[in-house]
Amino acid sequence: MLDAVVVGAGPNGLTAAVELARRGFSTAVFEARDTVGGGARTEELTLPGFRHDPCSAAHPLAVNSPAFRALPLDRYGLRWLHPELPMAHPFPDGTAAVLARSVAETAASFGPRDAGTYRRLVEPFLPRWDTLVRDFMSLPLTALPRDPVTLARFGLAGLPPATWLMRRFRDERARTLFAGLVAHVMAPLGGFATGAVGLVFALAAHARGWPLARGGSQAISDALAGYLTDLGGAVHTDYEVKRLDDLPPARAYVFDTSPTALARIAGLGRAYDSYRYGPGTFKIDYALDGPVPWTAEEARRAGTVQIGADSTEIGTALRAASREGRAPERPFLITVQPTVADPTRAPAGKHVFWAYGHVPSGWTGDLTDAVERQLERFAPGFSDRVLARATAGPPELAARNANYVGGDIATGAVSGLQILLRPKPTLFPYHTPHPAVFICSSATPPGPGVHGMPGHNAAKAVWRRLRQT
Repeated sequence: MLDAVVVGAGPNGLTAAVELARRGFSTAVFEARDTVGGGARTEELTLPGFRHDPCSAAHPLAVNSPAFRALPLDRYGLRWLHPELPMAHPFPDGTAAVLARSVAETAASFGPRDAGTYRRLVEPFLPRWDTLVRDFMSLPLTALPRDPVTLARFGLAGLPPATWLMRRFRDERARTLFAGLVAHVMAPLGGFATGAVGLVFALAAHARGWPLARGGSQAISDALAGYLTDLGGAVHTDYEVKRLDDLPPARAYVFDTSPTALARIAGLGRAYDSYRYGPGTFKIDYALDGPVPWTAEEARRAGTVQIGADSTEIGTALRAASREGRAPERPFLITVQPTVADPTRAPAGKHVFWAYGHVPSGWTGDLTDAVERQLERFAPGFSDRVLARATAGPPELAARNANYVGGDIATGAVSGLQILLRPKPTLFPYHTPHPAVFICSSATPPGPGVHGMPGHNAAKAVWRRLRQT
């Protein structure tokens, strides 16, 4: 009998398996698709030689993750590549605000009226960032805070809605960039604790940047799987699990799945019926004949580029997708241009690029025209560079990854109390009604992103139970 079986080979499932195997527990992972990866994959989606990331591409949370930083993933091929700028947010007038490694450079891009405000907001946390991120991402109750005073100060700044924090800024440049940071998790700007979302992304950039994995996001998953194999763990792909009886006997079962799938497979009935899924995503991967012709020079040097003319436009797009049940006319876009830092991802002189916007859950329309109209506003002539495109709306995203219910790449709405208390209000979110079944997906704290911390935290809950039996 195995000690632990993990269902799902995304970053969280692989991290949980690694943490258990490191502590001497016999562990096996079962994945429905033919390769590991979940939200961290790399594939040729458009043309031969163009290597795209179907979901995540830039990794501010991964490079800062306490779980990943404790693992020897560099020995298994993971290399971080840093663009000159982590992120840029261009404006219609051809200028841009930036999120740079330097706080001073970032503050200067906001203009003199907000430079000091931004520095006072972020600088107190940076000297204690490693401790803060460990405390923030380990909650709840998986580890006692190492610096409760700094964590409390962060909570005072971050728990109110982002709109409150944005009022500190006098000009639109800073407000717009910060609104875009919050929108990365598809959260309404006026929601509880959304200020913390923006702060975490900003602090992560200043601490270690927003890098890309050399060769693509698949390198993260492959490094985790390689380390797991060397620890004696097993990885089984092309193995769809429909019920617990499909799995070998084990003392514990750990699910890197949506709560919906977990309840169905483990026979938990209506245990997660109250869990809410968020808006969907419409994503386009491009093969380009040259770099994106951004009007703003800063955007040409950034790995990630946010697209939204101002905070009002961003807020309107988020409300349309999450509350009004319609696709926005001017979608807020997150775009990533991997070949700025990693030219090996495309043939010589060519580029890969992706953009996504938010749409209602399960939406079946085509957002391509709206996306490309937005891109043309900030990069005139973009369409002329397109060699091929691969589009994926909510149905296609859900078909690629069963965790993306309704096209929700966060595996659950990041709003209300669910931003912190996932998948239900409890101090033990990784436990389920079945004593031998646990959940470790992005539906658990600290939530979405490629950082492995749900898997790390869930593994602690599992090994504590295994040591008691």
